[in-house]
Amino acid sequence: MGHGSSGAHTAPSAPDAPDAPRDGMRGRIDRLVREVVKFGAVGGAGVLVNLLVFNFVRHTTDLQVVRASIIATIVAIAFNYVGFRYFTYRDRDKSGRTREMSLFLLFSAIGLVIENGVLYTATYGFGWDSPLQSNIFKFLGIGIGTLFRFWSYRSWVFRALPAREPAPTRAETFLEHEHPTALPRTDGAPAGQR
Repeated sequence: MGHGSSGAHTAPSAPDAPDAPRDGMRGRIDRLVREVVKFGAVGGAGVLVNLLVFNFVRHTTDLQVVRASIIATIVAIAFNYVGFRYFTYRDRDKSGRTREMSLFLLFSAIGLVIENGVLYTATYGFGWDSPLQSNIFKFLGIGIGTLFRFWSYRSWVFRALPAREPAPTRAETFLEHEHPTALPRTDGAPAGQR
Protein backbone atom coordinates (compact mmCIF):
# COMPACT_ATOMS: atom_id res chain seq x y z
CA MET A 1 0.00 0.00 0.00
CA GLY A 2 2.99 2.30 -0.05
CA HIS A 3 4.38 4.42 -2.84
CA GLY A 4 7.65 3.64 -4.58
CA SER A 5 10.19 6.26 -5.69
CA SER A 6 8.32 6.71 -8.98
CA GLY A 7 5.13 7.53 -7.10
CA ALA A 8 3.34 4.46 -8.47
CA HIS A 9 1.08 2.59 -6.14
CA THR A 10 2.41 -0.91 -5.39
CA ALA A 11 0.02 -3.83 -5.23
CA PRO A 12 -0.57 -5.28 -1.78
CA SER A 13 0.86 -8.73 -1.28
CA ALA A 14 -1.62 -11.58 -1.19
CA PRO A 15 -2.39 -12.50 2.40
CA ASP A 16 -1.98 -16.24 1.73
CA ALA A 17 1.19 -16.01 -0.37
CA PRO A 18 3.71 -16.45 2.49
CA ASP A 19 1.72 -19.39 3.86
CA ALA A 20 1.44 -21.27 0.54
CA PRO A 21 4.74 -23.20 0.91
CA ARG A 22 3.98 -23.84 4.55
CA ASP A 23 0.49 -25.16 3.71
CA GLY A 24 2.04 -27.54 1.18
CA MET A 25 4.51 -28.72 3.80
CA ARG A 26 1.75 -29.00 6.40
CA GLY A 27 -0.35 -31.08 3.99
CA ARG A 28 2.57 -33.46 3.35
CA ILE A 29 3.22 -33.78 7.09
CA ASP A 30 -0.48 -34.43 7.76
CA ARG A 31 -0.54 -37.15 5.07
CA LEU A 32 2.62 -38.72 6.49
CA VAL A 33 1.18 -38.69 10.03
CA ARG A 34 -2.04 -40.36 8.80
CA GLU A 35 0.02 -42.94 6.94
CA VAL A 36 2.18 -43.67 10.01
CA VAL A 37 -0.95 -44.04 12.17
CA LYS A 38 -2.57 -46.46 9.69
CA PHE A 39 0.70 -48.36 9.26
CA GLY A 40 0.99 -48.51 13.06
CA ALA A 41 -2.56 -49.83 13.46
CA VAL A 42 -2.00 -52.64 10.97
CA GLY A 43 1.53 -53.23 12.24
CA GLY A 44 0.37 -53.29 15.87
CA ALA A 45 -2.24 -55.91 15.05
CA GLY A 46 0.46 -57.79 13.11
CA VAL A 47 2.76 -57.69 16.15
CA LEU A 48 0.00 -59.24 18.26
CA VAL A 49 -0.57 -61.95 15.64
CA ASN A 50 3.19 -62.53 15.44
CA LEU A 51 3.68 -62.82 19.21
CA LEU A 52 0.56 -64.96 19.74
CA VAL A 53 1.52 -67.41 17.00
CA PHE A 54 5.14 -67.44 18.22
CA ASN A 55 4.16 -68.32 21.78
CA PHE A 56 1.51 -70.81 20.64
CA VAL A 57 3.96 -72.67 18.37
CA ARG A 58 6.75 -72.49 20.94
CA HIS A 59 4.63 -73.94 23.76
CA THR A 60 2.70 -76.55 21.79
CA THR A 61 5.50 -77.98 19.65
CA ASP A 62 9.11 -79.05 20.07
CA LEU A 63 10.36 -76.59 17.46
CA GLN A 64 13.40 -74.52 18.31
CA VAL A 65 12.75 -70.89 19.23
CA VAL A 66 13.93 -69.34 15.95
CA ARG A 67 11.95 -71.82 13.83
CA ALA A 68 8.82 -71.01 15.84
CA SER A 69 9.57 -67.33 15.31
CA ILE A 70 9.94 -67.76 11.54
CA ILE A 71 6.53 -69.48 11.34
CA ALA A 72 4.98 -66.64 13.37
CA THR A 73 6.64 -64.03 11.16
CA ILE A 74 5.29 -65.67 7.99
CA VAL A 75 1.74 -65.70 9.41
CA ALA A 76 2.11 -62.03 10.40
CA ILE A 77 3.43 -61.14 6.92
CA ALA A 78 0.28 -62.59 5.31
CA PHE A 79 -1.92 -60.76 7.84
CA ASN A 80 -0.06 -57.49 7.27
CA TYR A 81 -0.28 -57.66 3.48
CA VAL A 82 -4.07 -57.74 3.64
CA GLY A 83 -4.11 -54.87 6.14
CA PHE A 84 -1.66 -52.72 4.20
CA ARG A 85 -3.24 -53.31 0.78
CA TYR A 86 -6.86 -52.79 1.86
CA PHE A 87 -6.47 -50.27 4.70
CA THR A 88 -3.18 -48.38 4.95
CA TYR A 89 -2.38 -48.11 1.23
CA ARG A 90 -5.80 -48.68 -0.34
CA ASP A 91 -5.51 -45.44 -2.34
CA ARG A 92 -2.17 -46.41 -3.87
CA ASP A 93 -1.56 -47.79 -7.36
CA LYS A 94 -3.13 -51.24 -7.81
CA SER A 95 -2.20 -51.82 -11.46
CA GLY A 96 0.87 -54.02 -10.98
CA ARG A 97 -0.23 -56.63 -8.45
CA THR A 98 2.41 -59.17 -9.51
CA ARG A 99 5.17 -56.59 -9.09
CA GLU A 100 3.64 -55.39 -5.83
CA MET A 101 3.41 -58.92 -4.40
CA SER A 102 6.96 -59.79 -5.54
CA LEU A 103 8.41 -56.67 -3.92
CA PHE A 104 6.30 -57.16 -0.79
CA LEU A 105 7.60 -60.71 -0.41
CA LEU A 106 11.20 -59.64 -1.09
CA PHE A 107 11.15 -56.82 1.49
CA SER A 108 9.19 -58.97 3.94
CA ALA A 109 11.84 -61.68 3.63
CA ILE A 110 14.55 -59.10 4.41
CA GLY A 111 12.46 -57.93 7.38
CA LEU A 112 12.09 -61.58 8.47
CA VAL A 113 15.89 -61.97 8.45
CA ILE A 114 16.34 -58.74 10.43
CA GLU A 115 13.66 -59.68 12.96
CA ASN A 116 14.78 -63.25 13.48
CA GLY A 117 18.47 -62.35 13.28
CA VAL A 118 18.06 -60.37 16.49
CA LEU A 119 16.36 -63.36 18.18
CA TYR A 120 18.96 -65.77 16.79
CA THR A 121 21.83 -63.63 18.10
CA ALA A 122 20.25 -63.35 21.55
CA THR A 123 19.40 -67.06 21.73
CA TYR A 124 22.49 -68.68 20.26
CA GLY A 125 25.05 -65.91 20.64
CA PHE A 126 24.31 -65.01 24.26
CA GLY A 127 22.26 -67.96 25.50
CA TRP A 128 19.24 -65.82 26.37
CA ASP A 129 16.48 -68.29 25.65
CA SER A 130 14.01 -68.19 28.54
CA PRO A 131 10.42 -67.50 27.45
CA LEU A 132 10.64 -63.92 28.76
CA GLN A 133 14.00 -63.26 27.07
CA SER A 134 12.78 -64.80 23.81
CA ASN A 135 9.71 -62.56 23.80
CA ILE A 136 11.78 -59.47 24.58
CA PHE A 137 14.22 -60.12 21.73
CA LYS A 138 11.43 -61.21 19.40
CA PHE A 139 9.70 -57.86 20.11
CA LEU A 140 12.98 -55.94 19.65
CA GLY A 141 13.57 -57.71 16.32
CA ILE A 142 10.03 -56.85 15.21
CA GLY A 143 10.69 -53.19 16.03
CA ILE A 144 13.92 -53.01 14.03
CA GLY A 145 12.36 -54.94 11.16
CA THR A 146 9.34 -52.61 11.19
CA LEU A 147 11.49 -49.54 10.55
CA PHE A 148 12.90 -51.24 7.46
CA ARG A 149 9.46 -52.45 6.35
CA PHE A 150 7.86 -49.02 6.68
CA TRP A 151 10.53 -47.44 4.49
CA SER A 152 10.53 -50.21 1.88
CA TYR A 153 6.76 -50.71 1.65
CA ARG A 154 5.97 -47.02 1.20
CA SER A 155 8.92 -46.41 -1.14
CA TRP A 156 8.80 -49.48 -3.34
CA VAL A 157 5.75 -51.70 -2.81
CA PHE A 158 2.71 -49.46 -2.31
CA ARG A 159 3.75 -46.55 -4.50
CA ALA A 160 1.72 -43.35 -4.60
CA LEU A 161 -0.24 -42.62 -7.74
CA PRO A 162 1.19 -39.80 -9.86
CA ALA A 163 -0.37 -36.40 -9.27
CA ARG A 164 -3.23 -35.59 -11.61
CA GLU A 165 -3.19 -32.56 -13.87
CA PRO A 166 -5.69 -29.92 -12.74
CA ALA A 167 -8.94 -29.79 -14.73
CA PRO A 168 -8.55 -26.17 -15.97
CA THR A 169 -5.25 -27.03 -17.63
CA ARG A 170 -6.88 -29.92 -19.48
CA ALA A 171 -9.76 -27.65 -20.55
CA GLU A 172 -7.30 -25.03 -21.79
CA THR A 173 -5.41 -27.70 -23.71
CA PHE A 174 -8.67 -28.89 -25.25
CA LEU A 175 -9.64 -25.35 -26.23
CA GLU A 176 -6.20 -24.71 -27.65
CA HIS A 177 -6.48 -27.74 -29.95
CA GLU A 178 -10.09 -27.03 -30.95
CA HIS A 179 -9.75 -23.26 -31.42
CA PRO A 180 -6.09 -22.28 -31.78
CA THR A 181 -6.88 -18.57 -31.89
CA ALA A 182 -9.22 -18.62 -28.86
CA LEU A 183 -6.48 -18.54 -26.25
CA PRO A 184 -3.70 -15.97 -26.16
CA ARG A 185 -0.19 -17.37 -26.52
CA THR A 186 2.04 -17.09 -23.49
CA ASP A 187 5.30 -17.17 -25.42
CA GLY A 188 4.78 -13.71 -26.93
CA ALA A 189 3.88 -14.88 -30.46
CA PRO A 190 0.59 -13.71 -32.00
CA ALA A 191 -2.31 -16.10 -31.47
CA GLY A 192 -2.71 -16.89 -35.18
CA GLN A 193 0.86 -18.30 -35.53
CA ARG A 194 0.60 -21.93 -34.53
